[in-house]
Amino acid sequence: MVAVEVLENKFFHLHNDRISYLFYVMENGQLGHLYYGAFLGELTKEDFRYMLLRESKSAGTVKYSEALTLGDRAQEYPVYGSSDFREGAIEVMDGEDYLYLDFKFDSYAIEDQKPYDLEMPLSASTENVKVLKVRLKDSDHKLTLTQTYAIFDDVSAIVRSSELTNDGDRSVQISKIMSGALELPDANYELWHLCGAWLKEDHVKKQNLAPGHLSFGSLRGATSPQHNPFAALVEKGAGLDNGVVYASNLIYSGNFITSINVNEWNQTRIYTGINPDHFSWLLEPGESFKTPEAVLFHTKDGINGLMKETHAFVLNHIIPPKWQNKVRPIVLNNWEATYFDFDDRKLLELAEKAKEIGIECFAVDDGWFGHRDDDRTSLGNWTVDERKFPNGISAFAKKIHEMGLKFGMWFEPEMVSPDTKLYADHPEWVVGHPYERRSVGRGQYVLDFADPQVVDAIYQQMKAIIEETGLDYIKWDMNRNITEAYSNYLHEKKRPQGEFFHRYILGVYSLYAKILSDFPEIFIEGCASGGGRYDLGIMCYSPMIWPSDDSDAVERLDIMSGAMLAYPLAVFSNHVSACPNDQVRRSTPLEMRHNVCDFGALGYELDITKLSDGELAAIKANIAEYKKQRELILFGRFKRLLPFDENEVSWCVTNDSQSLVGFYRKLAQPNTSIFDYLKLPFADENKRYLVDKKHQVKGRWLKNNGLLLPYQFNGANADTAGLIGDFQSARISLEELN
Repeated sequence: MVAVEVLENKFFHLHNDRISYLFYVMENGQLGHLYYGAFLGELTKEDFRYMLLRESKSAGTVKYSEALTLGDRAQEYPVYGSSDFREGAIEVMDGEDYLYLDFKFDSYAIEDQKPYDLEMPLSASTENVKVLKVRLKDSDHKLTLTQTYAIFDDVSAIVRSSELTNDGDRSVQISKIMSGALELPDANYELWHLCGAWLKEDHVKKQNLAPGHLSFGSLRGATSPQHNPFAALVEKGAGLDNGVVYASNLIYSGNFITSINVNEWNQTRIYTGINPDHFSWLLEPGESFKTPEAVLFHTKDGINGLMKETHAFVLNHIIPPKWQNKVRPIVLNNWEATYFDFDDRKLLELAEKAKEIGIECFAVDDGWFGHRDDDRTSLGNWTVDERKFPNGISAFAKKIHEMGLKFGMWFEPEMVSPDTKLYADHPEWVVGHPYERRSVGRGQYVLDFADPQVVDAIYQQMKAIIEETGLDYIKWDMNRNITEAYSNYLHEKKRPQGEFFHRYILGVYSLYAKILSDFPEIFIEGCASGGGRYDLGIMCYSPMIWPSDDSDAVERLDIMSGAMLAYPLAVFSNHVSACPNDQVRRSTPLEMRHNVCDFGALGYELDITKLSDGELAAIKANIAEYKKQRELILFGRFKRLLPFDENEVSWCVTNDSQSLVGFYRKLAQPNTSIFDYLKLPFADENKRYLVDKKHQVKGRWLKNNGLLLPYQFNGANADTAGLIGDFQSARISLEELN
């Protein structure tokens, strides 16, 4: 059940059977916010009028009009300058002057579909969705602002976006336009957000809200490893399964900002959208600008309740429809096996061994093109290196396909190396200011994807390779952030350079759309120097993303723990790599690496031709077991079983009849008890469970006492300990018996 109800052309109620979202037309014609939270049931005009009772006033306010101040009013899309002194959601300029905007209600429309669109990432559904479009007008400046709301029947989420149209006869310039805002009546929350750096992305950071302003975002041209667009406001005292949580995310992959403001009355305002720093957009008469979509989540069921909503949203309304219920292939990627040092014979040897152990796709990573023997050359020259493939890439791909494997290749399409013909022929296609000095990162430059001609030129090179190889799988990388953000194309078109970052990411989406329009069967794994664009925007095209270049199992526990707040297991590309790990030189057992990587889309990235027979047998057995449980892992209901920031980590996935529990202990503890249990709150007290295909256990015991964990070595039980030393793990299966 999903509905949009409108009373008296003034009160709006969006709801499904779990949430209600209420707003109204204020006395001044602007939109006021009333409520977002648990479903309120049927509402009458009397209910709304009670909600609007204002029989007192806040001190220290300036009145918008005789009976109204915006200083303490919750608003749908706040504007600075008319008795509200907090930051607004939109700023528009006429030349050097800021316009004082006053958007008043004009009309609304309701739609019943929200189709998938390759041209721009957005949430989608063709049924059980309602889309409300509210049109507001600023008659003084001849501007129309359309606020769009979408609600689906299966998730506790409201999707917001904003569109500004210039109805006048002279151009204006947008300097800020947020996707959406949410106002809460108090500040009794912790902010949880995901931040870090290359090799340690998406760590959970927590801070209390307090009067004032805090924000985080990116100016790197990508959402970045430093800050993910996701943010959660977690009610103080909330736990894994109880407590109110609000969260926001942005369906976008470029420069963004998320801001939280708490005023003197402890009212909280959160908004998210394109970062206004280094952004401007020239809006000519008759033109419109539409923001990316923001998603606002609500749950009263704590952190696990939040993940239930965020995961369902991604799986059902973000992932491309073709891949929403389709398993991801198990990939062997040659990168950490060979780096740049390979030829076709070495790769075929890897592929043959991969086939023997159950791998489904063989992916050739960096180094197959130009004369690419290191990371300082050949980007933008997407032609095969005949030294490494003397018989051509087509012949090699044919051999891979004849083995029964899918074939994948690595591209970094947004970049160019200075030693290429592309750079020599078109230096104007490179992002960079017109002055002598330019920054160089990794020996490469960024191509100007704001220019459609550049995007098409790269696509034509990629298309030739895709057709020649019958390519099944692309790993799309992006290893350098943008500096000196200047576009010759925009200069020639007499457009503001402030449009560059947004036009650039639209160019990235355009290349995705070109590939997927012509080759709808191809699978694209997203990557941006690891997790530099781990966001809902890329997930609209890539059903799986490489979350970090750090494949160490212990570090991945922290990375995955954070990212799982916002993103489901199906989008995690998890590769078992060599030991010691190439990033941190940590040695972890193969079992630990498997038990971490199995929770997501499993892959491998090590030289399997150098492994012992025992190691190969263990990998083959793990792959076989993973295939049996793959749909449960990728599409089951995910829960965290232990709190964050502990030495022990545990989570599970469940469906109607099966569960899989992952348990991890980073550091061993001396002289522990042998009685170590993990409570399973999801267990049905009235059923029995088969644990690891060996033990029949009553659900009431598992829920109230717990699952017996493998014995940890305590100094006296070397012969019976199941977990010996640091980096311990267990993967435990449960099947319902009745």
